[in-house]
Amino acid sequence: MDINFIHELFLKSVGVSIDTRKIEANSMFFAIKGERFDANTFAKEALEKGASYVIIDNESFYIDERTILVNDSLVALQQLASFHRDYLNLPIVALTGSNGKTTTKELIQVVLSKKFKTKATVGNLNNHIGVPLTLLSFNSETEIGIVEMGANHKKEIEFLCEIAKPNYGYITNFGKAHLEGFGGVEGVIQGKSEMYQYLLESSGLAFVNLDDVIQVEKTKVLNSYSFGINKQIADVSIDSISANPFVEVNYAGMKISSHLIGLYNANNLNAALTIGKYFKVDDLAIKEALEGYVPENNRSQLISKGTNEIILDAYNANPSSMAVAIQNFVQLEKSNKVMILGDMFELGEDSLKEHRAIVDSDLISADVNCYFVGEAFYENRNGNDNFKFFRNFSDFEFFIKEATFSENVILIKGSRGMALERTLEFM
Repeated sequence: MDINFIHELFLKSVGVSIDTRKIEANSMFFAIKGERFDANTFAKEALEKGASYVIIDNESFYIDERTILVNDSLVALQQLASFHRDYLNLPIVALTGSNGKTTTKELIQVVLSKKFKTKATVGNLNNHIGVPLTLLSFNSETEIGIVEMGANHKKEIEFLCEIAKPNYGYITNFGKAHLEGFGGVEGVIQGKSEMYQYLLESSGLAFVNLDDVIQVEKTKVLNSYSFGINKQIADVSIDSISANPFVEVNYAGMKISSHLIGLYNANNLNAALTIGKYFKVDDLAIKEALEGYVPENNRSQLISKGTNEIILDAYNANPSSMAVAIQNFVQLEKSNKVMILGDMFELGEDSLKEHRAIVDSDLISADVNCYFVGEAFYENRNGNDNFKFFRNFSDFEFFIKEATFSENVILIKGSRGMALERTLEFM
């Protein structure tokens, strides 16, 4: 496979596609095998829809000179992306972490866009396919690239760093996410820290939250640029943070009032502020960017429904993010508080234990009514009068259609697979 030749063709195209439903004229189609399909079978359709070339790894589907046969289409996509990254030679900021990756990525982008032409990962395309697609979306006009990296097992961040070759890196946190794949919390720390190892070996720079003891420990020998709350040794010392429910950050006498809910989002704001400062974005421009950002896609949205205020945080959940969401919710200066909490996925053999820890914890104050939805929570039901447990969403739906919610403040939090945003239909 001549990657230089494929790259020359790529530069003449409008971009790459891996989905014939989204083919653009003069695009390059990569036939990536999935668990339930062989995309080689769609090569002819891609050409018929206007693709200039198709990259296949099964010679049985060779069509004509517009067909490029490689050993592995996915590997070809990854190699092309890495080659293109070298070709552009632009600064790349990469980030990973257990919680807050996508929100932080979007905050970084709105801040840096105040001064630079930036491009970033779209949505959460942050895996071994999404990262190459992100890199291939960068072009000669891109001044800074922002790449989100996700992982559910060790060596994945290492692999993604080898493709994207970031100059700068930030890890949002180390939490109890994807415990099944990582083999426990220590595995999570090791896996995410692969970004630090890459930055060390490539003389890159890490952005570090000094309020996170793990980050501090793991970056002792790295080039770094830091932030922290009332940390005078930090490159960016944040004066204070608060949330009721929206997060406010005070820095150098400047108050930033965000549209983000929950104290756990303060670090996301602080990181974007810090990265903006590093790249010399004007303070007022940073404030304008952060205050103008409005989350969507079920991420910490505040929604009014009848007489109720609803904090919708149903995009994803793990024990760490669930705990901080509950902590933030119970400290709100509000009355008539209700929590609707859904199962947390990908916890492996720790699943029942971690769900039990939430149910039995003292995080939930006595004046909060809780509705737990899902098999794992149901298996940990107890006799608390303020708690109700439902084995699945269908059972909860039957209940909620008959229930009356009035003048409540409601937190909705659960893993993506629970799709708890459906609750809104019945309120």
